[in-house]
Amino acid sequence: MTTQGELFARAIAARDAGALRAVLADSVAFEALTPGRHWTSTDADEVVDKIILGPWFGVHQGDIELCAVNTGQVGDCHEVGYRFRVRSADADRMVEQQAYYTARDDRIDTIRIVCSGYQG
Repeated sequence: MTTQGELFARAIAARDAGALRAVLADSVAFEALTPGRHWTSTDADEVVDKIILGPWFGVHQGDIELCAVNTGQVGDCHEVGYRFRVRSADADRMVEQQAYYTARDDRIDTIRIVCSGYQG
């Protein structure tokens, strides 16, 4: 069975805004740590358009390949770890994120992400 976390990672890699919105609750408690910044939002549209498919993985970042995805669960808390290779004209970089989330009605309603940042 494919988890919401795996769907989330695959939607990022595909830059599929519709799939991201489908896996996130409209009102999602989103928090993330990336090198140098703490991100928060409670609006799925903002998370998708202004964070994930904006500065994180917008088209200006290069082509994304999902290299690994691992899922698990501790009680009601799910986890997903995923690694991307991001290729652009001038660089080939890796980025890894680890997320912990809860889901209700098959949609992620709370998610906390820690990101490695782009690594050469």
